[in-house]
Amino acid sequence: MGSAVMQEYDLGVIGGGVHGCTAALFAARGGLRVALLERGPLCREASGVNAGTLTLQMTRLALIPYALRAHAMWASAPQWLGHDVGVVVCDGLSLAFTEAEAELLAFRATKRREAGAPIDLISGRAAMAVEPGLTDRALLAGHCRVDGFANAYLTGLAFRRALLGAGVAVMENRPVTSLAREERGFTALTPTGPVRFRRVLLAGGVWIEPMLRWLGVELPIKVLVNQLVVTERVRPVMRCVVGIANGLLSLKQYPHGTVVVGGGWQGEGDRERGGVALLPERVVGNLRLACHAIPALRGARMARAWAGLEAETADALPAAGPIPGIPDAYVCGSVHSGYTSGPYIARLVAEHILGREPALPLFPIDRLLPPRGTQSPEAA
Repeated sequence: MGSAVMQEYDLGVIGGGVHGCTAALFAARGGLRVALLERGPLCREASGVNAGTLTLQMTRLALIPYALRAHAMWASAPQWLGHDVGVVVCDGLSLAFTEAEAELLAFRATKRREAGAPIDLISGRAAMAVEPGLTDRALLAGHCRVDGFANAYLTGLAFRRALLGAGVAVMENRPVTSLAREERGFTALTPTGPVRFRRVLLAGGVWIEPMLRWLGVELPIKVLVNQLVVTERVRPVMRCVVGIANGLLSLKQYPHGTVVVGGGWQGEGDRERGGVALLPERVVGNLRLACHAIPALRGARMARAWAGLEAETADALPAAGPIPGIPDAYVCGSVHSGYTSGPYIARLVAEHILGREPALPLFPIDRLLPPRGTQSPEAA
């Protein structure tokens, strides 16, 4: 351990979620000596407590081209990651139960289709042919053949094996307390000693805001506290990913029988404490909506509920690219519906760090920062 602490790496990645792990993996495969620092186990913060949905129907319009490529990465995970993460590729349905929801659904589906997403508008009856377990109360549905989900728990295990195989120095359970700029790069201070690297990538999700403060950059990041529920194992009741036009439902059944219910129902918590409390009336509301969509769920019992964090920038687009005014410093994260698009966006950032031209544009944070003169002197 002592020699590893004193070694200087080509790239230090701070944050071991899907974004950080993917960027570290491709940077290492590109020839860099990479250290990955994570305050806990890999992919067990926001990347490990989300619903695992891989959907285009809730993806921001500007991210559709990225999400399509990321979905293909998830579907081929055994090839590029080297390990299975329980990805199921299936149809997806976004439902409208009211006229207002139908209008919203039609508008969003049309725009996403124009951006390249294979989404068709179908009647509620046609949706029942796609998903036999569906209620007959839906007025309209968006049908996407490129949807699915992954097992968020398996993701960290798979990334750990892949990263070690690529020669990455994986430093789990090693929180970074501060980051200092030096003449030849950066030094991250940790409870067990410093780690030095020539370049740094901040990939901390909802923690990107305090991480950027280490470098004198102020970038507000909104923290969402999403409530999720998993049921006991039940007989097959659905085969698609099911959502609702207003974003308050995310529903899928895993091969072993459990059903994960998510959506935009907010719990209590924050960046510092994580998800600390569930709001029972919102848990009940989410479950009622799930049972309304898939009536057979009424016979299932809730096994566990929790709250997972999600990060969002002011314009709900990623923070992905160089950090302005700070050579050799980069950021990657805060991607709305980041589990879907994350691997591809992180791969693009790794390509940029390697000096290659990314296939699609990055999302530099210059657009989100105040004019240069109002930044702190350290960031100037």
